[in-house]
Amino acid sequence: MRFKRCSKENSVYRKQERDSLLIIAIYVDDLYVTGNSLIEIKEFKAGMLSKFEMSDLGRLTYYLGIKVYQGKDGIEIKQEAYARRILKEAGLENCNPTQVPMEFDLKVSRAQGETEIDPMTYRRNVGCLRYLLHIRPDLAFSVGVASRYMPSPRKSHGEVMKHILRYLKGTSSYGLRFKREGSKKIVSFSDSSHNIDQDDGRSTTGHMFYFGSAPITWCSQKQETVALSTCEAEFMAATEAARQAIWLQEL
Repeated sequence: MRFKRCSKENSVYRKQERDSLLIIAIYVDDLYVTGNSLIEIKEFKAGMLSKFEMSDLGRLTYYLGIKVYQGKDGIEIKQEAYARRILKEAGLENCNPTQVPMEFDLKVSRAQGETEIDPMTYRRNVGCLRYLLHIRPDLAFSVGVASRYMPSPRKSHGEVMKHILRYLKGTSSYGLRFKREGSKKIVSFSDSSHNIDQDDGRSTTGHMFYFGSAPITWCSQKQETVALSTCEAEFMAATEAARQAIWLQEL
C-alpha cells in the first residue's frame, strides 16, 4: 500500500502523498491509524479489510491500560484506573496522600543491617510503578531509586515505596495533555546529581524532552561510571540527552 517503514522505529509506517499524511503504529495485532485526511484513513481501512479479517474499533479511547481523551483542543492520556488498581493491590486505597513522591535530599542505601521485607511484594510494586512511568515523568526519579534495591529490599526501602504510593493516591488522576495548536519545536533539559548513591558513588542522569508544551520522553537513571566532578557528571547527562535528541530528530 506504498507505506515506508520508519528506520528509527520499526513498528511505525508512514505514507505521504501530496498534502495528505498517514501514520500507522503497530503493536502485536493492533493497528493505530492517524493522519490529516479522513478520506485517506477510510481508504486504508477498506484496503486492509479486503485482505485481512479485522475489526474496526473506531476512535482510539483505550489501549494498554492507558485511557485516551480526544477533544477539539487536543488529546489527554491517563492511567487513573491502573493507578487505583496498584493502590488496591498494595492495600493503600484509603491511605493519606502526600505532596511529593520522595522526601527532599533523602539518603537511601542498601542498608544491609536492616530487617529484610517481602521481596515479591516490593518487586511487584516496582514493576507496576515502572509501567506507570509511560505517562508520569514526576515519578521517574523516585521509582528509579526504589528499583535499585529489588534484589534485597529492606525496611527503609519499604518506607520509600509506601511514600511513593501515598503520593500516587493524591495524583492518580494526573496525565499528559497534548494541545492541538501550539509550538512544534522540540525543547530538552538535562541535569545530573553528583555522587548521590550511598553505595557506589555514581551520579544520576536526568533529561526531559518537550514537543511544544507537552513532555514526550524522559529519563532518570544511574550513570554507568563514577564521575570525578560535578562537571564530568553534567557532561555525562548532556551526552545522554544529545543521543536522545539525535534519535528524536531522525524519527
